[in-house]
Amino acid sequence: MSASMRARLWPVAILIVAMTSIQSGASLATSLFPAIGPTGTTAMRLLIASLILLAVLRPWRRRINARGWRTIAIYGAALGLMNLLFYQALNRIPLGIAVALEFTGPLAVALLNSRRWLDLCWVAMAISGLILLLLLGGESGWDVDPIGAAYALGAGVCWALYILFGQKAGTDHGTQTAALGITIAALIFFPIGLVEVGTAMFSPALLPLALGVAVLSTALPYTLEMIAMPKLPTHTFGTLMSLEPAVAALSGLVFLGQALSLTQWLAIALVIAASIGTTLTGQKPVPAVAAG
Repeated sequence: MSASMRARLWPVAILIVAMTSIQSGASLATSLFPAIGPTGTTAMRLLIASLILLAVLRPWRRRINARGWRTIAIYGAALGLMNLLFYQALNRIPLGIAVALEFTGPLAVALLNSRRWLDLCWVAMAISGLILLLLLGGESGWDVDPIGAAYALGAGVCWALYILFGQKAGTDHGTQTAALGITIAALIFFPIGLVEVGTAMFSPALLPLALGVAVLSTALPYTLEMIAMPKLPTHTFGTLMSLEPAVAALSGLVFLGQALSLTQWLAIALVIAASIGTTLTGQKPVPAVAAG
């Protein structure tokens, strides 16, 4: 294999590893639900991830003005709520379906940035996928719980806010945005988890699992994405990230035994196709960022 080919494939491989890491972390998070629930799991993930990223990125080295702090605060609050709603959804519906519904957030951001008739095709495709997921039962026994679906769609709204304010904060303040945003999310949602779950979150038996969730879902994929993004064209990055619902469905199948019906796989494929179409034909592509 030539050096130029390796240079092109290496960032692609990094991004695939990042997506696999995120969804593996989501699968691992479900093992914490019986003990500390989605809220406690969210709290521990954010706390541990913030400590890791603060130590690695040391964001206090740069000064931030009041306007910058306001943007980062909204970004962090959206990030924390996105994680909480996603885990609430994951407690009720399969991983692949949760991510497909959540993916409507960045898809909506991309579509709202375009003004062409072609984009109506992608809207129709995405809506068709949602109809298949929400209104048609699954032959596999995984009918979509309406409350779980609502949580996933709510996480999608937060993901859209996360992208919009994260892009602004990232442009102004670079990689320290991730550490500060996750720290703000931890400051907001860790007390909520502590009130709801109590000291059970600090059980020695659970801490290794919580550390694994924080590393797989946050610290590792965010770091890998920061490495891959500068080396990939925007449309390539967006196209690859559009595959995340499929990666999630496969992770759910492999790690959690969540076999989906053919209808549900078709619905996920429609959401993916709409996202890829938007990425490849959009005038101002909006890069997706780590979900869940």
